[in-house]
Amino acid sequence: MTDAWIERWNDRYKKKKYAYGTEPNMFLKEQIQKLKSGTILFGAEGEGRNAVYAAKNGWTVSAFDISEEGKNKAIKLAKTNNVLIDYKVGELPKLSFENKPFDAIALIYAHFPANIKSEYHKLLNTSLKKGGILIFEAFGKNHMKYRKDNPKVGGPPDIDLLFSIEELKSDFENYKILKLEEIEIELNEGIYHNGKGSVIRFIGLKN
Repeated sequence: MTDAWIERWNDRYKKKKYAYGTEPNMFLKEQIQKLKSGTILFGAEGEGRNAVYAAKNGWTVSAFDISEEGKNKAIKLAKTNNVLIDYKVGELPKLSFENKPFDAIALIYAHFPANIKSEYHKLLNTSLKKGGILIFEAFGKNHMKYRKDNPKVGGPPDIDLLFSIEELKSDFENYKILKLEEIEIELNEGIYHNGKGSVIRFIGLKN
C-alpha cells in the first residue's frame, strides 16, 4: 500500500474522537448474536469498535489494519472495556495470526485499495475454517449517488473501491451464500457515516 493511503488513515484516527464511534456496526452485532463464540478475525478494523464488541461477547479476537493510530485507539477501547484483542499493524500478506484458521471473519467497511482487494479476500479465505462464517458489510457500487447527495454519509470517493455482488461471488466462490444483497440503509456511526447509503451485506458459509 502507498504511504499516502497509510497516512490518510493515520490522520483520521489520530484525532481524539472515534471516527466511527465506539458502538459496533449494527449488522455485525446482529450476526455475532446468532453465533456460538469462537475465534474471529477482523480486517481493516480501524479503532476497534467491532473487535471490542466481539471480545465482550466471549470471542477470541484478532484484528489487523495499516494504521498504527487506529491500533492505539483500539487497544485503549479494549482496556476501557476490560477485554483483550490481538491487533497487528501491517499489510495482510506479511502478517500471521496464532489463532488461525478462524471460526469467523468479519469485514465491516474493509475497503482495501482496488488493486489488492481481491487478493486480500482470497488470502482471508485461507484463514477461515471449513464451515466458518464470513460477515461482510461495505458500500456497494450504487453508493456513489448517495455520497454525491450527502457527503456526510461517507464512503470511498472512487467507484473502484466500492463492491459489487458479482465480485464478491467471484472472490468467495467456495461459499454457500446465506445472504447477499445490496440495500439502502440509514447510517449513524460516529463522525463519518451519517445518512442514507447503499451497502452490500454478505453472509457466507465456507464449504
